[in-house]
Amino acid sequence: MTSQTTVEKAPREPEDNAVPAPVKGLRGHPWLTLFAVAIGVMMVALDGTIVAIANPAIQKDLGATLADVQWITNGYLLALAVALITAGKLGDRFGHRQTFLIGIAGFAASSAAIGFSKEIGLVVLFRVLQGLFGALLMPAALGLLRATFPAEKLNMAIGIWGMVIGASTAGGPIVGGLLVEHVSWQSVFFINVPVGVIALVFGLVILKDHRAANAPRSFDILGIVLLSGAMFSLIWGIIKAGESWGWGDGRTWAWLGLAILLFVAFGLWQNKVKEPLVPLGMFRSVPLTAGVVLMMLMAFAFMGGLFFVTFFLQGVHGLSPVDSGLHLLPLTAMMIVSSPVAGLLITKFGPRVPLVGGMVCTATAMFGMTTLSESTGTFAMSLWFALLGCGLAPVMVGATEVIVGNAPMELSGVAGGLQQAAMQVGGALGTAVLGAVMSSKVSAEFADNWAGAGLPGAPDPKLEEAAEFGMVPAEQLAKAPGMTPDIIDRIGGVIHDTFMSGMGLAFTVAGIVAVIAAFVATLTKRGENAEAGAGVGHI
Repeated sequence: MTSQTTVEKAPREPEDNAVPAPVKGLRGHPWLTLFAVAIGVMMVALDGTIVAIANPAIQKDLGATLADVQWITNGYLLALAVALITAGKLGDRFGHRQTFLIGIAGFAASSAAIGFSKEIGLVVLFRVLQGLFGALLMPAALGLLRATFPAEKLNMAIGIWGMVIGASTAGGPIVGGLLVEHVSWQSVFFINVPVGVIALVFGLVILKDHRAANAPRSFDILGIVLLSGAMFSLIWGIIKAGESWGWGDGRTWAWLGLAILLFVAFGLWQNKVKEPLVPLGMFRSVPLTAGVVLMMLMAFAFMGGLFFVTFFLQGVHGLSPVDSGLHLLPLTAMMIVSSPVAGLLITKFGPRVPLVGGMVCTATAMFGMTTLSESTGTFAMSLWFALLGCGLAPVMVGATEVIVGNAPMELSGVAGGLQQAAMQVGGALGTAVLGAVMSSKVSAEFADNWAGAGLPGAPDPKLEEAAEFGMVPAEQLAKAPGMTPDIIDRIGGVIHDTFMSGMGLAFTVAGIVAVIAAFVATLTKRGENAEAGAGVGHI
């Protein structure tokens, strides 16, 4: 096989695909389209974090094991990550309106099925289905925005879209806590049914189907199998490394090695097939590639760091899930306020400066959170959370615009899938890697801290495990023989101090990753392929 050394530009699309014509009436109206897709996106983004609050109640009600509960989250993540790019291709082929509406209906139906489930196995199964239908929704939403909004208003639209995602993600713990506390864990899933019906009605009335003139007409079945297998192997290896195997286990590296082999095979096949699933010529665009890497690094720092913040608030400060969510309101509020502002700045100045500034703010917030302690007040915490939200908003908006804007119109669904897949992989990797950093730090310091506190004998391994989450098992300790209030207080101090040390190291690593992301952001620029399908040939 001979490779092409130059990239052939695809024919320019008809003018109505490159620059959307003015719309009269409801169907296809840009801002109404944004409203319609925002409802569906909100449902999926909210579900990513709201379920975490319901997990303890599900475990108690259904008698689930810890592994079962972990798979309520992991099954959803795995399905979402594996299917995103293929789902984006489905939208490019059959129309983003159709895939969006199917995703809405399927997500709401699988949510209802979870609420009616009486066995943990069924809950996990329907969570996987939720992930698959959610994968249809997210790239289709971006594809609809790209096709509906003119270039000069796309950044603002993506800014509001990012605001909805950020607010929904951060607001999940608050909504989930209120529902679980005052209704039931089933209500966390049942709430998606009326929201889904509203989104479906608006979608049927407002959304307009857009098809690029040179949209794909066939499917790369082998490409789908290879890419899905590669994504599954990668996410499975990451999840199991963080969950039980550890990073030194041969099984972890076997799965990661298989992922690399499948990715290589996928790349070789994409050069041969007539209509590839992901035309590798897309990655000749340095800004697009930088946007994908940036999105992954941002998710690594954000998702990995946020994982420890919730344990810090609930374990070290003893807050309830609802109160923990309320303490994160500065993060939520700044993402809501900053996202549309970031869209305006990116429209006026281009994405590079806002993206670099956003990652610098994110890095500063991560390094600042290394100073958090048991005595840190609400005001000091709020400052760092607000700075983090202020830094994340321009990255969510700008990196999305860079990825989607630098892809040809006929590949907007694939570009949306890449954006979401990068977020999922980065978030999974961040949680697993920073979890391993935390675990190693706790293992290195717990015994010394135990001895330093003047506690007798060797510490119970279960207490060391508790230190990884900052949770003091006060009730269990009180029942143990020979325990006094003073000894319980000292054990609690050891657990909290060791957790804070591990969390500080994890935030330091997250801050370093954010600094690297700031350098990657210097490679981004405004979408140059937004009008013409450039750079999608074989390589």
